[in-house]
Amino acid sequence: MRRTTPRRIVARLVAVTALSLIASGSALGTASTVASAGTPAATGAEERETSAGNRLVGREWGVYKGPAEMAWEPYVKATGRKKKLLATIALAPKAKWFGAWIPDRDIAAKVEDYIAKSQDGNPDALVQLAVFRMVPWEHEACRRLPTEAEKKSYRVWTRRFARAVGDTPTALILQPDGPFALCAPGGSTAPSRLIAYSTRVYSALPNTSVYIDAGAADWPAPGNGGGVRSAVKLLVRAGVEHARGFALNSTHYSSTDLEVERGTEIVEALERRGITDKHFVVNTSSNGHPFPFGTYTGPDPNNAKVCRTGNESASTTCVTLGIPPTAEVAHPRWGLSDLTNERAAAHVDAYLWFGRPWLHRQAKPFVMKRALRLVRSSPY
Repeated sequence: MRRTTPRRIVARLVAVTALSLIASGSALGTASTVASAGTPAATGAEERETSAGNRLVGREWGVYKGPAEMAWEPYVKATGRKKKLLATIALAPKAKWFGAWIPDRDIAAKVEDYIAKSQDGNPDALVQLAVFRMVPWEHEACRRLPTEAEKKSYRVWTRRFARAVGDTPTALILQPDGPFALCAPGGSTAPSRLIAYSTRVYSALPNTSVYIDAGAADWPAPGNGGGVRSAVKLLVRAGVEHARGFALNSTHYSSTDLEVERGTEIVEALERRGITDKHFVVNTSSNGHPFPFGTYTGPDPNNAKVCRTGNESASTTCVTLGIPPTAEVAHPRWGLSDLTNERAAAHVDAYLWFGRPWLHRQAKPFVMKRALRLVRSSPY
């Protein structure tokens, strides 16, 4: 993989950043265009001017083609109509999750291989990554704090991950399900301090845009100080001042309209605290038929059933694919309200797919029946 910045310089940058933080205590083509599904790509001087600082516009978005993406092998082996349907998922530019299941000793090689297969010879292609490295996390994070060994491992893993990314153009979603940082025992900020460490290390990379997960429009929920206020708290603790911004809706099913509204409110709240020029991305892989998390009426609340058709009633709780990955966030094709388009044009860098509804419980394994139904029932 060709790099425009020598690896040793990037490695030195990461090392210096890490040390200072420790000291302070803290489709068969090679790639997809930025606007998929036939939408015009966001290119040209005018678009770049209106999206100042947005590294996601004006470039191709890489598509990983290999076994690390659970939808890829089923697509390769499929034929006929099934292959055409699976292409909607397999050939979409989306974020691969990297976490503690990849040991410290292996993470650099895994990231480098993923980047090489995503860029397919084009060093300017955007690579999308999701970092899910915190241990403990999710409900376990509400019961105990990370040990000293876990903290040390987290920092080592982070530095090696960053060195592997180097100067690759990257959109990085940091720690999906971010609100779990707020439930640490005794109100501890230890998990947030670790996330802030990685925020600064990744943000120091020359071509990486870091988006810290801030939940969804329905999480943190109103009450206990308000959803937006809680989201701002977790973002400030996680070092959002150093990041490009934040991410929403990674594992929920909330509508794009509501996510853009929530994100705009968070941007405005951050501005009132003196943290300005922040932007956000929205996961749209799972909200083609939106519903609030916790209202699902099926047998498994963590594995929402897939919509049978594209005409389900509003009262039906089911999941299907939403807006395809794109940086054209105000395109009329998406059918969003004028107010949403206005807000999105001002604050949203892209609609991305970093949720994975084609997987069982959005984790593993790949489920062929789910994937095919997701494509058939999507309104997009």
